[in-house]
Amino acid sequence: MASSQWFIGGRSCSKALATLGIVCLTLSLCACGKEGEKAPQAAAPPPPSVVVAEVIQKTVPIYSEFVAQTDAMDTVEIRARLAAFLEQIHFTEGTLVKKDQLLFTLDKREYEAQRDQARAQLAKAEADLAFAKDNARVETAKANLDVAKAALGNAETDERRLKPLAERKAVPQQDYDTAAARLDAARAGMASQRAALETAQVNQKTDTQTAQAAVLAAKASIATAELNLSFCEIKSPIDGLIGKREVSVGNLVGKGEATLLATVSQIDPARVYLTISEAQYLLYQTLRNEGKLKSDTGLELILADGSVYPHKGRFTFAERAVDVKTGTLALVTEFPNPEQLLRPGMFGSVRFAGQVAENAILIPRIAVQEVQGAKSVLVVNAENAVELKTITPGETVGDLLIVRRGLTPGERVIVEGLQKARPGSKVNPTVAPAAQASATAETAKAAPPPVPKPTDAKAAGKAKGK
Repeated sequence: MASSQWFIGGRSCSKALATLGIVCLTLSLCACGKEGEKAPQAAAPPPPSVVVAEVIQKTVPIYSEFVAQTDAMDTVEIRARLAAFLEQIHFTEGTLVKKDQLLFTLDKREYEAQRDQARAQLAKAEADLAFAKDNARVETAKANLDVAKAALGNAETDERRLKPLAERKAVPQQDYDTAAARLDAARAGMASQRAALETAQVNQKTDTQTAQAAVLAAKASIATAELNLSFCEIKSPIDGLIGKREVSVGNLVGKGEATLLATVSQIDPARVYLTISEAQYLLYQTLRNEGKLKSDTGLELILADGSVYPHKGRFTFAERAVDVKTGTLALVTEFPNPEQLLRPGMFGSVRFAGQVAENAILIPRIAVQEVQGAKSVLVVNAENAVELKTITPGETVGDLLIVRRGLTPGERVIVEGLQKARPGSKVNPTVAPAAQASATAETAKAAPPPVPKPTDAKAAGKAKGK
């Protein structure tokens, strides 16, 4: 029984081996039949996708943007001009004040007493002047002179009458000697009274002048006292924005120095200071002389948060000289500030369209590559093959770049997928929306602004350097 099972199993194994040999033979024959044929190659990958933008040609303004700082048109420090106690404060900090608006009141009692004393001195000086102008002393001296003249006349008459008689011995010699002595005395009295009159006249003139000077001094004292009284009421010299108060009620101010009480700034219009290089100044002076410079009004102010200030500004003047340390020229601009949005000391940038580029060739700036200092772009030709072109760049206009040489309108430059493109290779281009590029060109900003004519420059009381 066992022997029979082995036989059956052995027969089954032989059959399986025979079948396997047939399969191997078949495969071998198939391999030999195709031995002279090539194996099929893998399919080539598709060209990489890139985004291209057409080179456009249009007239665009060339803008410039410069760091700027705002300042007040006028800033006045309110100080105490005399020593007194601060009595009252009449304003709210951080609000607008008007010219001649009362801001502070100082204790004025001491200065009122000085004014009253000056008035009393004036009254006394006026009385002294009236007395000095009185002619009583001069008139008395004149009367005494007349009496002396009369006495001299009598003495001369007696002397003339007695002299011939004494010579003829008709009268005693003593009588004549007495008459001669009286004549000499009368002449001396006459000279004395004349001198007294002159002295009285001189004294009257001197006393009058002294009294007049005293009157003037008293009036000056009154004016000084009244001026000091006016300083006790401190008013705003300008319309503007007032800051915080620097002192409190009850403090002694103005003792030894003019104490700072508050500061007022005129902020409408607001001044904005910026600087340009010496090269830019010379460039724009040349453009101005050639009539190629746009108007120097219509300035835009970009605030610190990136927003555009709603009011346009204008250039007012340029500083007198170039700063030799930095090689820059300070410019002063003005912006209306009716909402008081601009405050002194704010930072931003001033933007201005100084030139116009006629028929400029424009490409997106992101398309430009720089290799060893040379600027180049990748261009997709009509066969969708990539070409490398070197360009001569000009000014930037927002997200666009003016190309001086190297490209023509209508060419396609790669703006996305630059890392996948190689010169000479094929690409699958997708054109970027032209409307987007056009809108970018309209709103683009860059390039140096013009400066006012030096002849238009006023004296820069403060050119931030100030």
